[in-house]
Parts: sequence; C-alpha cells; structure tokens
Amino acid sequence: MIYNFSEVKEWNEQLEEELQNLKREYLKPQMSEKQLRKLQKKMEEAKMRSRAERNKKRIIRLAATAAALAGIFVILPNTSAGIAHAMEQIPVIGSLVEVVTFRDYSYETDRNVADIEVPEVKVADQPEDSQVQENLNRTAEEINAEIQEITDKLIEEFEANLDEEMGHQDIMVKSEVLTTTEEYFTLKLICYQGAGSGYEWNVYYTIDLKTGERLALKDLFREGEDYITAVSENIKEQMQAQMDADENVYYWLHDEIEEWNFKAITDETSFYLNEKGNVVIGFNEGEVAPMYMGTVEFEIPAEVLEGMWK
Repeated sequence: MIYNFSEVKEWNEQLEEELQNLKREYLKPQMSEKQLRKLQKKMEEAKMRSRAERNKKRIIRLAATAAALAGIFVILPNTSAGIAHAMEQIPVIGSLVEVVTFRDYSYETDRNVADIEVPEVKVADQPEDSQVQENLNRTAEEINAEIQEITDKLIEEFEANLDEEMGHQDIMVKSEVLTTTEEYFTLKLICYQGAGSGYEWNVYYTIDLKTGERLALKDLFREGEDYITAVSENIKEQMQAQMDADENVYYWLHDEIEEWNFKAITDETSFYLNEKGNVVIGFNEGEVAPMYMGTVEFEIPAEVLEGMWK
C-alpha cells in the first residue's frame, strides 16, 4: 500500500494528540485497575494506526546505515505481489566473523506485506587456534539455527493467514551488526509482526571472539559480584531522568499496578557490548513501558560496573 506524505503527517499528528490525552488520563491516580487496563489497550490500538509505516521506514533506514558503514550495497526487496525466495551471499564485515544474507522473502498486496532478510553468520578459518575455531563454528551453527527457526515460524504464520484471508498483516525481519571488535561481535535481529495490532522485538547474538563462545551477561563479571543490582538501579535512574526531561516518555517505574513496574534485570535479559565496551541492556515492546514506547535500550556507564569485570 502506498502512503503519501500528507496522509502520514496527518496520522502522526492525530496519533500524537490522542497519545497525549491518553497519557494524561493514564496518570490520574483515581483510575481503577480495570480502567487502567482498558486504557493500556487503547494506547496500543492508537499507536498501531501508524506503526506499520513507521517501522518500515525505520528498519529500512537501519539496514541502509549498516550497509553504508560496512561499505556494501543494499538490495531493495521485491515489491511486486507474490513470493520471492532468493539465496544471496553478501558479506557485511570482514575478518574473523561475517554476515551474509541467507534468504530473502518478500510479498506485497494491499492487505499483506512481508519483507524478510534472513542473515547467516559465517566464520573465517583460523588454523592457529583449532579450539577457538571449533567453538566459533559450533556457535555460528547454533545462532543460524535459531535465526532460521524464528523466521521460518513468522513465514509459516504469514502464509497460513494468507490462505485463511485473515485481514491485514505485516511481517519484517532485518539485521544489523552492532559491534565488531577484536574481542566481540554482536548481531542484532530486528523483528516485527503486525495483524490488527503489532509487536516489535530484538534478539542479540554476541560472540566472544577470544573463546568462540556465545556470551552470556554473567560471563562478563567475577563470581559473587552483584552486577544485577548495579545495572538495574542505573536503568531506573535513566528511566526517571528521561521521564523528567520529556513528558512524552513513560516507563513502568512507579505505576499503580505494581506488577507492571520494572524491578530488576535477570541473567536472561537481552544485552550486548557496544564499541566502547559498555554493556547495553535491551527491552522489547511492553516489557518496561507502554507499547507506544517501542523497543528501548540503556547503555550502562563504565563506572557503574567498575571493579566487577573479569
């Protein structure tokens, strides 16, 4: 479906006005739990009126930026009605680990849009360290299998809904190399699925290039260090600072519905290490804030974890 600029602008203005009204109502202390839950649903519905178009533009922009930084070209998806399956080999980074586009799936009609690029992690030969090489090969296979499972499921659901003619639906999968240093490599898988309402989530794959293993948060710190509390408290401080600085920003930090409030991360919380070596914690839609906030990330300053690293 083609949208002109004036339509998108008008939707955005209407959405902004509605979200502000909803937020003011949401924050009223006299609202009952039932009213709050009803309002939360309305906020999600309001947000979804322009989400599909916004996510398409943002994800395409991310892919283009990643391609430019890596010095490669971007192949635009097939926009004709129908299904395209393609096998591409497009390196995005060199050295020890690289990413190629393993599969390209696209479909577009007035009611259904799919734009999926399945990345695959490939490992260069490293004959001087056979154990690291073996670990890297195994880790890459595990990551690739997980990515294919995610994308296969999305495509399967998309095609099943096509057969049943179940209204409008959008699915998108893109990827971005976030970090590639001598020590770490991180691939971010960006996923979006919409059918009436929508949901965006990210999966981070970080490889320790010194060992060839996929990195877990606990692997970064010495045994016995309370990094969970340190990171969690810093995230709460960042949330509060953002809300104080911008009335449009809202996190579940002091919500009347206690179970919604963010309390602490876990070792399973998504993370990666950026180019500065700082931990970045990522949350999917609805995990720590209303759905209109989208996916959010918090970079943890180095001094917060000083003395805890291995």
